[in-house]
Amino acid sequence: MNMTFRWYGDDDKVTLEQIKQIPGVSGIVSAIYDVTVGEVWSLEKIMDLKDEIEAYGLELLVIESVPVHEDIKLGLPTRDRYIANYCETLRNLAEAGIKVVCYNFMPVFDWTRSELDHELPDGSNALIYKHETVLKMDPLTGELSLPGWDSSYTKEGMKDLLAQYKSVTEEDLWNNLKYFLQHVIAVADEVGIKMAIHPDDPPWSIFGLPRIIANKENLERFINLVDSPNNGIALCSGSLGVDPNNDVPEIIRYFGKKGRIHFGHCRNIKITGEKCFEESSHKSADGSLDMVEIMKAYHDIDFNGPIRPDHGRMIWGETGRPGYGLYDRALGAAYLNGIWETLEKSN
Repeated sequence: MNMTFRWYGDDDKVTLEQIKQIPGVSGIVSAIYDVTVGEVWSLEKIMDLKDEIEAYGLELLVIESVPVHEDIKLGLPTRDRYIANYCETLRNLAEAGIKVVCYNFMPVFDWTRSELDHELPDGSNALIYKHETVLKMDPLTGELSLPGWDSSYTKEGMKDLLAQYKSVTEEDLWNNLKYFLQHVIAVADEVGIKMAIHPDDPPWSIFGLPRIIANKENLERFINLVDSPNNGIALCSGSLGVDPNNDVPEIIRYFGKKGRIHFGHCRNIKITGEKCFEESSHKSADGSLDMVEIMKAYHDIDFNGPIRPDHGRMIWGETGRPGYGLYDRALGAAYLNGIWETLEKSN
């Protein structure tokens, strides 16, 4: 297992100097953020990112994410151009030595929360999700913006995009995902990159948009769309775990034995009602997920890929990118490494 840490580049308040001081963290998860979605990432830009990270004695282990253009998800005739660009980006990433690429296939919006700085009883702040609140939100107002969301759309552009999705069913989205995979996984096989799809977050429809990577059954359908060992999963405990029907340790063991888990996101959440949750510390007792059992599941499948602590609370007065402060994620990395070391020594 390689413990990694998400870094958002030079605009991130968290620095590489700080990350390298976290015990047990040797890898960085990052991306290139100044290229328009759908365009090719140049080898030069990729190498600049890699060189900057390596200058601190760290290693760029995972690219998260190479965004999938909406025309691909919509199945528009223009998708072939964007898929070709995506494949060229993968070739450039492979030339730079990148082995794992994380991505998602969520229409329009990436991970979604209803509040960014909800105060918890201990005085820390966390991301939360209340479905009733989201149902009342108008995505055209721009009242909520989260890291990872594409902010390039104008209000009219967003209106047009949402209108296009009104005729897209879940089955349509499955078909468009298969078309994308048939092209992209062929290149991944050619250059030796493991593609890891991130589950929908949360794993249910929002704003009337279809979402399909939501549970064990759907993940099984996904890996069978293109049967390649490089067609795999970024197993996010927090995304899947907000649905109490998802047994996260069992899902890890099931897909891990198939060799299809290429990346692990370890996040704890506390379920507060039906389709309602708040993000907690990584500690098992603080949330609804048993992180010890989750790490044991990874250990049981001899997982040797990258894992990262996922969203953390904002603690000790830290401000910055919601969910991506330094302190709580560093504590999470230390906690997860402690569980892993205990499991290793108990064998």
